[in-house]
This record gives sequence, structure tokens and C-alpha cells, in this order.
Amino acid sequence: MKPPEAPDKNAGIKPPAVSVRLEKMRKRADFLAAARSKRAAMPGFILQARDRKDGQPEIRIGFTASKKVGNAVARNRAKRRLRALARAVLPQHGRPGWDYVLIGRHRVSATRDFNEMQSDLTKALTRLHPVK
Repeated sequence: MKPPEAPDKNAGIKPPAVSVRLEKMRKRADFLAAARSKRAAMPGFILQARDRKDGQPEIRIGFTASKKVGNAVARNRAKRRLRALARAVLPQHGRPGWDYVLIGRHRVSATRDFNEMQSDLTKALTRLHPVK
């Protein structure tokens, strides 16, 4: 039992409005197909997006960080932050049936303010998916 003066951890967190399933991209061919599609460069990352046109409702997401990002520790930290970013933003702003690849940037993906990265991802998604 928690004491009454303890703050509630979930007080300011809203659940996603739509329950969209995020899946990992695992095949190299999927990453290459996304590389040939739309992209948006932001200060903390590069976003690549591709419409699969297969009728499947899930959003697939992939993460990559080259050796230019830094050593293994820096690459893992950048990818960890990109995964958290995708979990926070894509259920609300991503489109079902699309593949997204987030590519880490040198020294920025691991150090940029997380709130700024969230707004950057939202801007990138609205740039790639303009309202008709």
C-alpha cells in the first residue's frame, strides 16, 4: 500500500487514444525499401517512412545508428532513446500500414532534450503525412 503523500506516477500520462500495435522491423529488405521512400531530416534524427500497401494494421518501426554516431555505448544509448521516442509518439501520430526507420545522428540523438525530440518527430510525421 502506498502512503497517501506519495505522488502518483501516472498522473500526467495519457494512454494512447487509438490502440495501434508497434512491431519491430527485422529484415534488411524492409530497411532498404524504407531508405528508397520518403524521409525527413530533423536535428536529432532522420526519419524514413514507407507505405507498405499490404492492408496490415500494425506500424512497423526500425532503428539504426552507424559507427559515425560513436562507440557501442553511444550507439546503444541513441537507439534506446529513439525506441522510447517511437513508443511515445507513433501510436498517436503514425499511420497504420506504414514502416518507419529512425536513424541516429552523431552526438545529437543521445544528448538532445527528449521533449524537443518528441516535437521533432511530430513535425517530421506531419511533413511526411500532410493533411488532405
